[in-house]
Amino acid sequence: ERMSCDSLPVLGDTEVLCMGYNHTEATTLPPFFGKPTRPAKDMAKNLMPLDGQRLSGLDCGQTCKCKAPLIPISKESHPLYNRIRTGKVLNCAIPCYQPYFTQDEKTFATFWIGLWSILCFLSTSTTVATFLIDMERFKYPERPIIFLSACYLFVSMGYIVRLVAGHANVACNLEHHHIHYETTGPALCTVVFLLLYFFGMASSIWWVILSLTWFLAAGMKWGNEAIASYSQYFHLAAWLIPSAKSIAVLALSSVDGDPVAGVCYVGNQSLENLRGFVLAPLVVYLFTGSLFLLAGFVSLFRIRSVIKQGGTKTDKLEKLMIRIGIFTMLYTVPATIVIACYIYEQHNREAWEQAQNCSCPGDPHHPKPDYAVFMLKYFMCLVVGITSGVWIWSGKTLESWRR
Repeated sequence: ERMSCDSLPVLGDTEVLCMGYNHTEATTLPPFFGKPTRPAKDMAKNLMPLDGQRLSGLDCGQTCKCKAPLIPISKESHPLYNRIRTGKVLNCAIPCYQPYFTQDEKTFATFWIGLWSILCFLSTSTTVATFLIDMERFKYPERPIIFLSACYLFVSMGYIVRLVAGHANVACNLEHHHIHYETTGPALCTVVFLLLYFFGMASSIWWVILSLTWFLAAGMKWGNEAIASYSQYFHLAAWLIPSAKSIAVLALSSVDGDPVAGVCYVGNQSLENLRGFVLAPLVVYLFTGSLFLLAGFVSLFRIRSVIKQGGTKTDKLEKLMIRIGIFTMLYTVPATIVIACYIYEQHNREAWEQAQNCSCPGDPHHPKPDYAVFMLKYFMCLVVGITSGVWIWSGKTLESWRR
């Protein structure tokens, strides 16, 4: 009975009500309404929820609800009904295109990703072709660079498939006009996911193997043949681990669409999947590879000082160290930046979604994703493929092609 609408006071009854009219709406007060006994501004300051913090979204009389351009799911027949939540609102889906960016930004994102994926494709295909015409030239410990390039060749192909097929055809549920959630299909989405995720993770493992082989050659004084004798184990690790992870993602139906890039990946809509399947492996691979490289460099410096004491020239060794140093920087810097971008995204995503659904119109404290961070992430995901060609930029390559 206490919540019966009949007991509500009439607006303008100054004896019962102590607040005024909500002037944020585009309506005017009828002239016969009396003035409030207390100004609305003062009252807003005193409205405190139970936990002592001001309700950011409720000052303007609004609760959290699925607001456009986010897409509400109302039909029980919808496969995602009662299964997804965006910005603390159940049955609210992210639209096909990222709602936080302008049309110009979305158009530029397509151009940006297309440009770098094509450059990456050209660079890596040249590297792989150079290896195929002169296999004897690339022995261990530098052969993993070729496999790393091959992985980036397929990653760039994943982005090129998206470029050819279009954003909506790859990443969106065309029937309901929202991004893919918790899916293992359609085929185009799954193919793009496998190209990006499987080969992306394999490239990280090949980098760990590369740093391990450098360490074995420089620190442990292993020869080419000794390292090559373990090559089957390197291939086993590099292809088996990403296979297991890709199968796990597909088995858990965790593939989802990326509303910015228009590709299918894992962790675009689920923070748990982003942390478990993307962030954690990348951090482990980067840390492991960096340890091996550091150990290898310490050994090389020690060898160099011994050779110098013996009065022999160290030009060749120094040239090798510089090349390894440059290549290491060309991988570790982009890999670190990609991890930083993912951390930024997983840390703030809930706040962006909540601000979209719960904040008042024109709220100045409306947190939005930084467009530049996303563009940096896609660039850094592909730049390693472009720079992996550095290793073959030499007179020997021209000679191989001439032959």
